[in-house]
Amino acid sequence: MKRQVDFLVIGSGVAGMSYALKVAEFGKVCLIAKNSLTDTNTSMAQGGIAAVTYSPDSFKKHIEDTMIAGGNLSNREVVEMVVREGSAQIQQLINWGTKFDKNKEGKYDLAREGGHSEHRILHHKDKTGEEIQRALTERVLQHPNIEVLEHHFAIEIITQHHLGKQVFRKDTDIECYGAYVLNLNNHNIYTVLARTTFIATGGIGNIYQSTTNPEIATGDGIAMVYRAKGKVTDMEFIQFHPTALYNPEERPSFLITEAMRGSGALLRNQRGEKFMNKYDPRGSLAPRDIVARAIDNEMKISGDEFVYLDATKIPEEELKNHFPNIYAKCLSLGIDIAKDYIPVLPAVHYLCGGIEVDTDARTSIKHLYAAGESSSTGLHGANRLASNSLIEAVVYADRAAKHAISVFKTIDFNTQVPSWNDEGTTHPEEMILITQEFKELRAIMSNYVGIVRSDIRLKRALDRLNIIYKETETLFKSSVVSREICELRNAINVAYLIIKMAQQRKQNIGLHYSISSESSKQ
Repeated sequence: MKRQVDFLVIGSGVAGMSYALKVAEFGKVCLIAKNSLTDTNTSMAQGGIAAVTYSPDSFKKHIEDTMIAGGNLSNREVVEMVVREGSAQIQQLINWGTKFDKNKEGKYDLAREGGHSEHRILHHKDKTGEEIQRALTERVLQHPNIEVLEHHFAIEIITQHHLGKQVFRKDTDIECYGAYVLNLNNHNIYTVLARTTFIATGGIGNIYQSTTNPEIATGDGIAMVYRAKGKVTDMEFIQFHPTALYNPEERPSFLITEAMRGSGALLRNQRGEKFMNKYDPRGSLAPRDIVARAIDNEMKISGDEFVYLDATKIPEEELKNHFPNIYAKCLSLGIDIAKDYIPVLPAVHYLCGGIEVDTDARTSIKHLYAAGESSSTGLHGANRLASNSLIEAVVYADRAAKHAISVFKTIDFNTQVPSWNDEGTTHPEEMILITQEFKELRAIMSNYVGIVRSDIRLKRALDRLNIIYKETETLFKSSVVSREICELRNAINVAYLIIKMAQQRKQNIGLHYSISSESSKQ
C-alpha cells in the first residue's frame, strides 16, 4: 500500500509535534508514533526548559553556561542562535496551551539546575515534559491536516538504495523519498512517500541496562540514517543523569530531577558524608558529567550500589508543592523525602550526539530533517547543560518547519519507489533469541561503554558486538519484519557507532572519559 503526504514526521515528542503543527498550515502531514502519541522522551522530562526570562539573567550568561558545560566543544554560533530564539518558542508553547508554574507575584517561578549561573528553568511542578506533551497532543489531534498513526514503526527511510541505485558521486547525492512503515496492529507494511521527512525519534537509552528513557528509546532514527549513508556524529557523548532512583526492580529508572539539587538537596555517601566538593567547587550543582563520575568513583571506592540525595533541609511544603511526583513515588516505596535520604545512582539519560544537521535542521540527505535528541546540532558539545534539550528541540523544529515550508512544493513524489519486499521470509521460530541478544547487548554497553571507559573495554565491547550483529542481520534477512527484530538491529547499529566514536576520541572531555587516555598523559 502506498500513500503520499507533503510532510512525514517520525516521532511524537516536542520536536515532532511542534514541527507537525507548523507545517500542517501549508500541507498534508502524516505523524508516526511507535507506541501511543504520548509515549515519548519528552513526556518523561521532569526539570523543565531553560530560557532567558527575567533580569539579572541574560543571553550572554546562558550562552557562556552552555559553552562551559559543553567543554567548549559546542558550536558558539548554534548556542547563540538557540539561546536568542528560545524565548519566542517558549511563547509559542504557551500559546499552544502549555502552563508553566508562576509565583505569588504572577511571574514565572524559575528554577536553577547544575551548571546554570542563574535561575532560568521554566517548569510545571516536576512534570514539565508531561505538561508540554499534553498541550501539543491536544493541538495535534484537533488539526485537520495531521494524520496520526499510533503504533506504527518506521523500518527504513527510503533512498536511492531502494531503487537499486547504490553508487553516489558524493554524500549530497542521497535523497529521501519517505519511509517504509510497519503497522504494529496488523503487521502490514506501508510505503509512505513524502516530499519532506522529519526524524524526531528520541534517544538511545534502552541499549543500556539502566536508563531513565522510555522503552521506545532504541535509536531508531539514528540507525536508519546511518544505514542510508547519512552523517552521524559525537555518539561517544552519552549523558548519565547522576540521580536516578535506586530501585533495581524498576525499568525505566525513575528520575530524581536536578531541580531538587537546585533547591538545596545534597549528595552524600552511605556513611552520610558530603563528597561533591572533593571533585568540584560547585559541589552538588556541578555539571552532570562531573557529578556522575564523582558518584561512580564513590561507589567503586566503597563497593556500594548507590549513594544518597539528602533533601531533608528543603521545607516539606516546598517538596510537596514543587516535587509532588517525586514525593509520591518515594513515599510509595517507604521513603519520606522530608525525613529520609533518597538512594540514587547514575543512569543513561541523554545522547548529545546523533544525526548531523545544519542550522535549518537539514541532514546530509536531501529532503530529510532531524531534531530533538536524535540529532546533533552542535549545541551540547561534550556535555548537555541541564534543561537545554527541550529548548533545542523547539528551536530546531521551528527552523526545520520554515525551511521545509519554503521548498516542499518544488519536490516531486518519486513514484518509482517499490513496495517493501519480504518474499521468502518466515516468522522466526525462536523469538527468545531476539530477547536474549538484546539483554546481551545491554550488558556489553553497561559493562564496557559506561561512564568510565578504556581501550581494552571498548575493544572487548566491539568484538562481542560483532557476533551479535552478524546473527541479527541473518535473522532480519530471513524473518518477517517485526518491531522486536527492527529495534534490536537499530540498537546494534547505534552501539557500534558509540563504540567506534569512543575509540576515536583520544581526549578526555565532557561525557567521554577513558582511563587509557588518562594514563597516556603520565
